Amino acid sequence: MRIFSRVFLPFLLLVYIGVETYMKLQHTSLCGEVGCKLAGELLKFDPIYLNYFGFISVLALFFLGYRSLKSTFFETLFFMLLYAAIAFEATILSYQFIVNPEACLFCLGIFSSLLLITLFNHLKNFPVVIVVVLSILLGLSTLAIPQNRSFITTPGIYLIQSDTCGHCKKVKAYFAKQQIDYTAISAQNVNARGFLKFVDIATIPVLVIKDTSGMTLLKGDKKIIAHFEAKIQDEVLIPEVIAPPSQSSSVLELSSDFLGAGQDAGCAITITEIPSCEDNNTIPTPQN
Repeated sequence: MRIFSRVFLPFLLLVYIGVETYMKLQHTSLCGEVGCKLAGELLKFDPIYLNYFGFISVLALFFLGYRSLKSTFFETLFFMLLYAAIAFEATILSYQFIVNPEACLFCLGIFSSLLLITLFNHLKNFPVVIVVVLSILLGLSTLAIPQNRSFITTPGIYLIQSDTCGHCKKVKAYFAKQQIDYTAISAQNVNARGFLKFVDIATIPVLVIKDTSGMTLLKGDKKIIAHFEAKIQDEVLIPEVIAPPSQSSSVLELSSDFLGAGQDAGCAITITEIPSCEDNNTIPTPQN
């Protein structure tokens, strides 16, 4: 039984990782699911290096498993490496489950193999391993981790707002009065907050208008309402205007003064959302 659990099973896992590594070098994969491709996008480096690391680690596990048959010292090293590998894979898989809509089947295969090796080696310690894995999943699930997906996918009007922000309520009330359809995105959403931080915006509401020509950003209730008031006036004054066709572009088009909206009141947001609003018009906005 010890030969099976410490030598044969690690050898099968070594072959599994080796075949996947070879196939990746040939620009193919055992895992053709979306989750496997998304998992690669989460890494800071080329996914092939993670395959190299896994292959070397399992090779060491195979060697220690063989030597542990006659040495208690190597047996201790074998279980240390085995439990470390389980913790490593559990962390990666837990992060994938939270961030991606699908998990990587290749990673699931490795994780299942490691659990199987543990089950056949130390049945008494197996429940402890499961508790540790669940603890890792629970711990990561409490963190505000951005999801690996797009939110603004179709043309339309998107309002980054908060239910406790008075300036956001003004915009939403105006949209309701003018019967303007929009999609509300909570400023507490970690992806939305990351986007605002990326473009150096520290107040809400922020309006994102996506159309075939690109995107437009408007910050502050006054600028947002003024934008639509101007459109309504143009429709009243010039009811029949044929706009020339514009070339589609993937470039993010920002209004020329969207970062210069410091004179427009807004609700301040930081890493932790501030529920109160600043009612004056003197909120400083960083200038690039």
